[in-house]
Amino acid sequence: MRWLSSTSILVVSLAACGVASSAQSRSAEEQIANAVLAAPEPLRMGAEVLGYGADGILATLREGSPSNPLVCLADDPARERFHVACYHRALEPYMRRGRELRAGGKDGSEAISIRQDEAREGALLMPSHPAALYNLFAPARPSEPGREPEEAGRLFVIYVPGATTEELGLPPAPADGTPWLMYPGEPNAHIMISS
Repeated sequence: MRWLSSTSILVVSLAACGVASSAQSRSAEEQIANAVLAAPEPLRMGAEVLGYGADGILATLREGSPSNPLVCLADDPARERFHVACYHRALEPYMRRGRELRAGGKDGSEAISIRQDEAREGALLMPSHPAALYNLFAPARPSEPGREPEEAGRLFVIYVPGATTEELGLPPAPADGTPWLMYPGEPNAHIMISS
């Protein structure tokens, strides 16, 4: 899985900044079955799922249970590679804003920078507690709905707004496959853990 290490940062950007597509969409049932694959098994049932309609616009495919904290994002049919993600609902303002900025033509780094500025100014709400993001990606889509695709990779992220490397004892860049802290000290600081 050589592409895993070279795309780790990209995966987080895609999850945070998913854009509505104009390509054909899959059925709601298929999108739900695939989207929840990113979540740990005990959190799949009752997770909210956002997916793509025939018009390519992102919409709620399944309402979440009040007892389940996750929002799952279906695979964008316009993208070549398969990618689904589930994140704690406290991250929804950050994720939604990323999608808005990408839809407005901003690239991943611009969308991140703008959201960092907005969060520093208090215009964008970030979680007041650690919050998880689960990513599942692969070169191709699953052979059947709800089945993990071949050559799948996972990236786990824990948002810890404002955390620093000194506070957590984590390096600020990937090192020998260990967890690391991306954007230390920033409102969108997060621990990256690949598997």
